[in-house]
Amino acid sequence: MRLITLSQAVNEAIAEEMRLDSSVFLIGEDVAEAGTPFKITSGLVEEFGTERVIDTPISEPGFMGLAVGAAMTGSRPIVDIMFGDFLFLIMDQLCNQAAKAHYMSGGKLNVPLVVRTNLGATRRSAAQHSQSLHALVSHIPGLKVAMPSSAYEAKGLLKTAIRDDNPVVIFEDKLMYQDKADVPEDEYLIPFGEAAVLQEGNQVTLIGTSSMRQVCEEAALILSDEKISVEIIDPRTLVPLDEKTILNSAKKTGRVIVVDEGHQNFGVTAEIASRISEKAFYYLDAPVIRMGAMDVPVPFSPVLEDLTVPTAEKVASNARKIVAGELVHEL
Repeated sequence: MRLITLSQAVNEAIAEEMRLDSSVFLIGEDVAEAGTPFKITSGLVEEFGTERVIDTPISEPGFMGLAVGAAMTGSRPIVDIMFGDFLFLIMDQLCNQAAKAHYMSGGKLNVPLVVRTNLGATRRSAAQHSQSLHALVSHIPGLKVAMPSSAYEAKGLLKTAIRDDNPVVIFEDKLMYQDKADVPEDEYLIPFGEAAVLQEGNQVTLIGTSSMRQVCEEAALILSDEKISVEIIDPRTLVPLDEKTILNSAKKTGRVIVVDEGHQNFGVTAEIASRISEKAFYYLDAPVIRMGAMDVPVPFSPVLEDLTVPTAEKVASNARKIVAGELVHEL
């Protein structure tokens, strides 16, 4: 084990897969010499050259379309989308072409590509560079969606994504690139559809996606001082979703809070909460609580921006209320 940053873990995953498979290549804006604005891909062009680490013009629809065609004809592209907000620019290529080619060809075509992008507010990047849009692509049949919550998950999930024969979108929280975690020196993969139970408890389950995992862990620390037993689950992938682990935890604790940084309306919290309500209803001692981002464009003002996303204190407060048998009126 080594303690490395999420940024280093992503870089290692890409390099290892490119060494193993000559059909893997990286394409995007500033991925070569600049190493992206977050410096994630720094050093890769020196090892693999500009034929496999390809800087593109500022045209997301163009290079995404190129990647879809390359994937259909034998390559395994990793497409770097600089900010998750730019997903809107590639929705036709991703959702109408990549996601549907296997089905529309009667199984004759595969599109083994990975879209690497990010999510997350509180970086002071304003409304067009701070969105968390993972629910959009999770809604599209034919796409897989992964959400690493630490350097360990980032490396294991990305390597799995690159080897998958289906299109995968993987979201990294842009505030976590310098966060460190233990990562094995030996090769490992994290299977899709396998959630992690990070802490076992019996009074309330906290389900946190991406960086909301850390928010749940902080909330659990607050609640531990009050002798409230908390179970924490990181889904790791939204598509496929590990429904079994989530339902088992809900049945055990009887109380669940789902925490996600996407907007609350019609989002990930709603989907997970509805599955629990449908399939574990008679085990619940309280309604499933959803905690997402406010349904407003992300403000540029730091004071206002910080109010838009769930915090450990708010999660702990809601957990405290449902354990006490109180209704939660304010999320």
